[in-house]
Amino acid sequence: MFYYLSQWLLNLTAGTPWAETFSPLRLFRYITFRSAGAAITALALSWWLGPKVITWLKQFKFDQDYADKAEETGDLAARVLSKKGTPTMGGILIIMVLTLTTLLWAQWNTLIQLTLLSVLVLTALGFYDDYAKITKQSGGGATARVKLIVQIILALFVALYLWKLPVTSELRIPENKTAITSNLVSVMMVPFYKYPIHAGVVVGLLLIAFAVVGSSNAVNLTDGLDGLAIGCTLIVSLVFLVLTYVSGHAEISKYLQVPHVIGAGELTVFCAAMMGAGMGFLWFNCHPAQMFMGDTGSLALGGALGIVAVLIHQPFVLVIAGGVFVMEAASVILQRGWFRYTRRRTGTGRRIFLMAPIHHHFEKKGWYESQVVTRFYILCALFAVIAISTLKIR
Repeated sequence: MFYYLSQWLLNLTAGTPWAETFSPLRLFRYITFRSAGAAITALALSWWLGPKVITWLKQFKFDQDYADKAEETGDLAARVLSKKGTPTMGGILIIMVLTLTTLLWAQWNTLIQLTLLSVLVLTALGFYDDYAKITKQSGGGATARVKLIVQIILALFVALYLWKLPVTSELRIPENKTAITSNLVSVMMVPFYKYPIHAGVVVGLLLIAFAVVGSSNAVNLTDGLDGLAIGCTLIVSLVFLVLTYVSGHAEISKYLQVPHVIGAGELTVFCAAMMGAGMGFLWFNCHPAQMFMGDTGSLALGGALGIVAVLIHQPFVLVIAGGVFVMEAASVILQRGWFRYTRRRTGTGRRIFLMAPIHHHFEKKGWYESQVVTRFYILCALFAVIAISTLKIR
């Protein structure tokens, strides 16, 4: 909105004595300026609205009235503060601020519209799940099958829509002076490999679905300790803030030999808004948390990262940057798979980890909650550095 208003004023005053006065509005043409503005706006709005949202959640009794699974084991009781009674569904704050800030600072192109649509759909799914848990409806939340069906339908819709779009990206290869043009489905970039991979439509559709569904659920599984999920999301968002800017810049993308996606620069504004909203939420979510994001926030934020990665041909880089999310999801899959396998073979289910997701495993090993969160932040930062290095190490 700010971009369109600034351009309207510049055009209106062009050739008049007011032209010089309004000339600073040209700054709104720069993605870097609008990204900075989006981050600051989102942070300020989060700080301002945070206490109001917490009060609102308490008034409607949207609070966690059950003990966290990690608290149910006696050996953790001395190290884990009770989370019972803490307002949940705080993801409403993140998504509300993220959406408003993006609309204010970004140009409304197809990529932004698809991303915001995905975020809102996943927010609605998460809200329903959280509300059902709080009110003890539908057996205490949406079933895993219902979540998966909605996520897959959304991912396939996005994938098919992108497939039907005209050519939206270009990759120039200096060695043979050729330019490869494609839509956002059939071509993928593989980390540490120089040239694009023509995956084909079917493989591309499956990769998109896997990226969106996998990322959404992985962030959801990570949301188990104060500040863990949102802090890691901030770090991964920073990675994609860099990648979207590179992808949206014709000259830089050409130099680094990554696909130039038309309009991807606006996703930089979205990532900046997500960082600002995330930092504002972390202010209230750090240990001991004043509110939790719940599925309302975690499903949407994970899905947003997956969508952004897909839109710039970099779903595999998301696996690296989101290494902590991958660890969390893999620990649950391995734990459940091994338990079922050993129960079927021996009659007694066995576990790989003391508790899954893996952050609870380390709690049971004797780490305090703040230790787990801080050390996972460090791991996430290391994964982020590796992900950024894929721009040059190929």
